[in-house]
Amino acid sequence: MNVAFNRGGQQQNSLILIPTYNEACNIKNLIISIFSLYPKINILIIDGNSNDDTCNIVKSLKAKYPNLHLFIQESKNGLGKAYIIGFEIGIKYGYDYFISMDADFSHNPKYISNFLFYLESFDVVIGSRNIKGGSVVGWNLFRKILSFGGSLYARFVLGCKIMDFTGGFNAYTLKAIKAIDIKQIDSNGYCFQIEMKYRAKRANLKIVEFPICFCDRTQGKSKMSKSIIFEAIYKTLLLRFGR
Repeated sequence: MNVAFNRGGQQQNSLILIPTYNEACNIKNLIISIFSLYPKINILIIDGNSNDDTCNIVKSLKAKYPNLHLFIQESKNGLGKAYIIGFEIGIKYGYDYFISMDADFSHNPKYISNFLFYLESFDVVIGSRNIKGGSVVGWNLFRKILSFGGSLYARFVLGCKIMDFTGGFNAYTLKAIKAIDIKQIDSNGYCFQIEMKYRAKRANLKIVEFPICFCDRTQGKSKMSKSIIFEAIYKTLLLRFGR
């Protein structure tokens, strides 16, 4: 389901957080695509000091899109730290809603309207690949097993019924970010997504999942690595049993 409507006031209070590292081949088209659908929304690019033209491309678009913002880290510090920086900036400047998404077009901007709709009634909104109507396009069997297995593992260890623990297309209200207490999060790879959702569940926040089609990137390189996978395995155990 795609909720097609324009919520101008809510767009102005919403901040899309997009971590980047060497995404020059994708970032311009993504930014243009988002603003063409949601002209009043705000975008914050949190860049890990890319060594390609990612930052220069974003800077070149800022004159055309005043709602586009860029924060450049001193070095690449991982997905989790980038998002925490984004949340902290958003809180500082008074945003009420936060949407996290990838820079490689695997998360279709058309779903942003669904997030805006559900954020009116829920604290946490998950764009889910693993519920009825959700799907993944372009991954080989190993990646599908790895992703679905990661969410299954997290559900089993953490005792939560969230179907897509590992997905990165999510939204949070300001209330949720404060209840999760992002300063206490120490996961930094894709386990960051697991910890955010687990903390939301522990805080008794209202959570909803809606189906999305996830399409694998067609340009650029994936940031997945063995260290990210191992972090998700052992830190998920620590979340449940280590504290």
